[in-house]
Amino acid sequence: MRKNTKLTAAALATAGLALGLTACGTSSDPSSATGDGAKADASKPLVVAASPVPHADILKFVKDNLAAKAGLKLEVKEFTDYVLPNTATQQGQVDANYFQHKPYLDDFNAKNKTDIVPVVNVHLEPLGLYSKKVKALADIKAGQTVAVPNDTTNEGRALQLLAANGLIKLKDGVGTSAKLSDITDKKGLEFKELEAATVPRALNDVDAAVINGNYALEADLKPAKDALALEKAEGNPYANFLAVKRGNENDPRIKKLAELLNSPEVKKFIDDTYAGSVIPAFGKPAA
Repeated sequence: MRKNTKLTAAALATAGLALGLTACGTSSDPSSATGDGAKADASKPLVVAASPVPHADILKFVKDNLAAKAGLKLEVKEFTDYVLPNTATQQGQVDANYFQHKPYLDDFNAKNKTDIVPVVNVHLEPLGLYSKKVKALADIKAGQTVAVPNDTTNEGRALQLLAANGLIKLKDGVGTSAKLSDITDKKGLEFKELEAATVPRALNDVDAAVINGNYALEADLKPAKDALALEKAEGNPYANFLAVKRGNENDPRIKKLAELLNSPEVKKFIDDTYAGSVIPAFGKPAA
């Protein structure tokens, strides 16, 4: 039986206030409060915050098929936004999270004075351009509207995808920090900035939309099949990883989970389940 707890941003509003949404604060678990992961109680369940798809599904596979044999008790809490998982990890309300890539984490830590660090890469979700109104890139014309995620790193990533496919031109050297103001030639397109989680719901209202891989899967889109354009996997910096508050990397439960997430069994699960829409990306992230 699946015992994961789904937590929406609205449901967590009170919890968010209790956490203070800052880097300061204390945890009810002394080992989490001190950041000394080596002193964590290995007999306690490891609580991991995750986006529902594919992150929580991958963790559920580990929980149901691999964790018991490894001596790991695993609890998964599902979050549907990109802020609260890091906040909860920072404050010790969860032990780890699995939902984000390095450019997003770097931006989040800088803005929120948090101290979250990556542990091990698990998978890549290629960002894609989708439409319910046109069938091909060539059908996207001046005057049409394209929705993009509004958070700093994913908007830059979305604009790079559009530029790589000739839909816009960007200033030289802007990289993943690109903003709408960095577009030097919109080629007549209009842009609508939306929270990443809401972009799929806008597909009926815009001509095309750039959607994060996990949200595309939640919306029953198949990136490898349905995307008009899809990020290339080679050299992609956006691998999603297991992350913890700095100092908890040596928690023996974290080490067990990291090993399981990089196992041949998980690789096969990802390959068989997502058929190229989610790609294994094993190995430690760049520091």
